[in-house]
Amino acid sequence: MSTPRMSAQELRAGASLAGVFGLRMLGLFLILPVFAVHARHMEGGDDLTLVGIALGAYGLVQAFLQLPFGMASDRWGRKPVIVGGLLLFAAGSFLAAGAHDIWTAIAGRALQGAGAISAVVTALVADLTREEHRVKVMAMVGATIGLSFAVSLVAAPLLYQWIGMAGIFVLTGILALGAIVVLLLVVPAAGARAPAPPDSPHALALALRDPQLLRLDAGIFVLHLVQMAMFVVVPPMLVASGLPLAGHWKLYLPVVLLSFALVMPLILHADRRNAGRGVMLFAIGMLALAEGGLSFAGPHVVYLAVLLLAFFAAFNVLEALIPSLVSRIAPAHARGTAIGVYNTMQTLGLFCGGLTGGWVAQRFGPSAVFGTCAALALAWLVIAVGMRPVNRKGRDSFTMGTVKGR
Repeated sequence: MSTPRMSAQELRAGASLAGVFGLRMLGLFLILPVFAVHARHMEGGDDLTLVGIALGAYGLVQAFLQLPFGMASDRWGRKPVIVGGLLLFAAGSFLAAGAHDIWTAIAGRALQGAGAISAVVTALVADLTREEHRVKVMAMVGATIGLSFAVSLVAAPLLYQWIGMAGIFVLTGILALGAIVVLLLVVPAAGARAPAPPDSPHALALALRDPQLLRLDAGIFVLHLVQMAMFVVVPPMLVASGLPLAGHWKLYLPVVLLSFALVMPLILHADRRNAGRGVMLFAIGMLALAEGGLSFAGPHVVYLAVLLLAFFAAFNVLEALIPSLVSRIAPAHARGTAIGVYNTMQTLGLFCGGLTGGWVAQRFGPSAVFGTCAALALAWLVIAVGMRPVNRKGRDSFTMGTVKGR
């Protein structure tokens, strides 16, 4: 029997929430390609460990608040929590815009991180879509995040040249406020969520004891650790290779566009063939190979471009696929909590990536950063191999003590 088409409301929900995510993530990503180079001109910015902390402080605060935000949204609704988080993100952006030393920049990034709404937005996506279309909608969100990443890589060097670091931070605040407008005027209202079954364990207990979810949580931690650690060292490496900061878009633009062309067939295959586990394992392996190659790359632009293409392709596949698997496995009454745990690990990865990348680069150099990332990706691959396939309708017969056919 053929799968029914997505409804107009599902298309609207997917597109508008992808826009909310994209506006917020664009503001976040605009910092990555330029901050490590800019920080050298700030008081205290010559310490790469502090630079890494400034990049990762956002993730540390998010790690503490993702789960409370997710649980709050399960109780009081998604939209009010999202609005509050976006206001906090905007406030942090405006604080960072006035930073003249690394410590104020760290404080601004931490306040940005207090707007921990990723789990809530993802849960709202799941609330507004049916199981059979959720991978597509999550892919829309993931593709928007990837597109935001791509736009930031191209636009950030140019924006930095035109409006400086302060202007970029102000722009991130404005984008967050724009996301509130999209949320309130365009995103459909969610219907009532199913209550927890009378004999169901607490939502947090469900999220923390399920081995399938824990594997995905570990994976997203590694993925975002690798992403943040890389961007402590990649921009300076490109400058050292002879490509000035204002010209980095010339490398990023073709690499990222080509990576999207490679990603879409994998996402469609995962959806149509219910092959999420296999595609995930393939992408993790690609990530490990890219990081291993980068550890030997040196300041050679063409070699860096090829390996960054492999990284972006793997990253975009995993960014779209993993949250859809989490939403399938988690029961509806605990979805916000389960995604909160997932996003806690995601943002903790951002902090650990900034800290690890800065500390390792300071003591052992850029190659050691990539080698560390490759080792972590291989460890993730070993963990992920043991994951069971997830049925199209969600939970398999072993997950959280459920019975096949439930």
